Amino acid sequence: RRLGAPPDPLGAPGRARGVVIVLASGSPRRRELLTHLHVPFRVVVPDVDESARPGESPRALVRRLATEKAAAVAAALDNEAPHTTVLAADTVVEVDGEILGKPLDADDARRMLRRLSGRSHHVHTGVALRRGEHQAADTVTTVVTFVALSAPMIEWYLATGEPFDKAGAYAIQGTGGVFVEAVRGSVSNVVGLPLTTVARMLQAAGAWSPSVPPAVP
Repeated sequence: RRLGAPPDPLGAPGRARGVVIVLASGSPRRRELLTHLHVPFRVVVPDVDESARPGESPRALVRRLATEKAAAVAAALDNEAPHTTVLAADTVVEVDGEILGKPLDADDARRMLRRLSGRSHHVHTGVALRRGEHQAADTVTTVVTFVALSAPMIEWYLATGEPFDKAGAYAIQGTGGVFVEAVRGSVSNVVGLPLTTVARMLQAAGAWSPSVPPAVP
């Protein structure tokens, strides 16, 4: 849903100390990842300009965008209970300083996959959290190494349709995982939400506790 629309209740039927968690993201992959913490949450999609600023590094970009997304949703929910916790994230793929977003078309996806072929690249995710006066932000980087991709392999992958709505033109959790030779760091970070960092931030904000067992349907 877009910013300001009535959000839907989502997530697994766990408990989070009575705190309402709002995921400020329209990504189905982030939504799925957050269910692994077994906390109830809902989704409000932020409306922010995701353009990079001149000279802005990829790590600075994702941290700023995550912070702006959390702030936008928190402002829209200002009349709700003060215990509402807003969680936001932004992810980019970076190779040699170039940010690889979602491909514009098949030619663009082909170009990105050639750039990633047979080498390592970085995936950066900025995570931001707001709960009342409590604010926190962090950036997580994972190094992903691809096998060498032949032209037929690239064309085969393009034919699946998977690359076209993915940053960097691949999905590690999908068919694109076939190309991944090694990962150094958080795998969930590559998908779009570094769960270890998210759990730490939610716990620090009093929004999640591993000592409370999840509800079992």
